[in-house]
Formats: sequence, C-alpha cells, structure tokens
Amino acid sequence: MIRLASILYSLISTSLAGAAVVAVLVAGDATAMTIAGAAAGGAVLAIPVAVLVARRLYQG
Repeated sequence: MIRLASILYSLISTSLAGAAVVAVLVAGDATAMTIAGAAAGGAVLAIPVAVLVARRLYQG
C-alpha cells in the first residue's frame, strides 16, 4: 500500500499545492513567503489524503 500511496502523493500534492497557490494569488497576497507557505501547506495536506485514497483503493 505504501507504494500506491507514494504514487498518489505525487499526483495529489501537486494538485493541492497548486490550488493553494492559486487561492493565495487570487486573494491578492502575492508575497514570496505566502506563496511558499501555501505550496508547503498543500504538500503537507496531501499526505493524509494520499493515504486515505490508497486505503480506499485497496479495500475495493
């Protein structure tokens, strides 16, 4: 399951980090620190999401 979660993480983290960066840019707060923080937050949030999706796929 860890291999599947790793593959899913690579897809989910880019999606969530990109969405968070777009949200920061739309909000008008376009400093380097907030953009980097949004990208890091999306990458961290993707860890449990990838694990949950991998578990769901393994369960059937």
